[in-house]
Amino acid sequence: MARGLDHIVHAVRDLDAAAALYERLGFLVGARNRHPWGTHNRLVQLPGFFIELVTVAEPDKLGEDGFSRLFGAYIRDFLTRQEGFSGLLLASTDATRDATLFHDAGIAASDALHFEREGRSPDGRPVTVGFSLAFARDPGAPDIGFAACHHHTPENFWNPAFQAHPNGATGVARVVLVAENPANHHIFLSAVAGEREPLVTAGGVRIATPRGIIQVMEPALYADHFGVPAPDVARGARLAALIIAVRDRQHVAALLEQAKIPAVNRMDRIVVGPQQVMGATIVFEPA
Repeated sequence: MARGLDHIVHAVRDLDAAAALYERLGFLVGARNRHPWGTHNRLVQLPGFFIELVTVAEPDKLGEDGFSRLFGAYIRDFLTRQEGFSGLLLASTDATRDATLFHDAGIAASDALHFEREGRSPDGRPVTVGFSLAFARDPGAPDIGFAACHHHTPENFWNPAFQAHPNGATGVARVVLVAENPANHHIFLSAVAGEREPLVTAGGVRIATPRGIIQVMEPALYADHFGVPAPDVARGARLAALIIAVRDRQHVAALLEQAKIPAVNRMDRIVVGPQQVMGATIVFEPA
């Protein structure tokens, strides 16, 4: 079953500084949320997709449970090496089924894991949001955490009021991975996305999902394409860039100029590189 993009994880050392940066980029950023295993997050919500800014704020709460090991400790260890995009989650309607499919494909890192937390509605009312995750692992990408994510209370999570961004963002277009040999990852990515027909060319791998595209590029091609340095892939493939569709490219350019955020103009896109975005790259392109 095909799975669209659900959210991307941006691991940062200072959560509030990251939230302030994303606000300067023209996004609405949600309030701080807390997980029982010690990570805190703040969210940037788009239609059907969100950016999870996350840090390990209470390391003493890390335990031996699945979320502590596969999410909390993973983020802690990632941050000892770098900040940046650390995880990609695909949308699921049944995490238990997807965990079984991942086991059958030889990519599973867990059975389905469930948790709930308190959230807030736009008017400040407390609401409960619940999720089940089935984690997957690509041995060639130890610095990317993958999972299928099932929202049990979508009516309490998704809200248009959280999606009206000053920069005019309308949705996710693509995520871009960088790898020395992109073709080495197409079997894994096909399995985790539930898409059987990836496009594999000399330039990389491209997988169209029901929501957004997953693309894998070689480092030199990535640097040439986006005009910013590729992440270090010495340990394996890395999750490098998030491409956001926007209504008006010139509006975004003016907003970034006012915020004094350096950007690169490339192929009708505006690229804000890893030196400005805490190890990540954000790309704005016309919807």
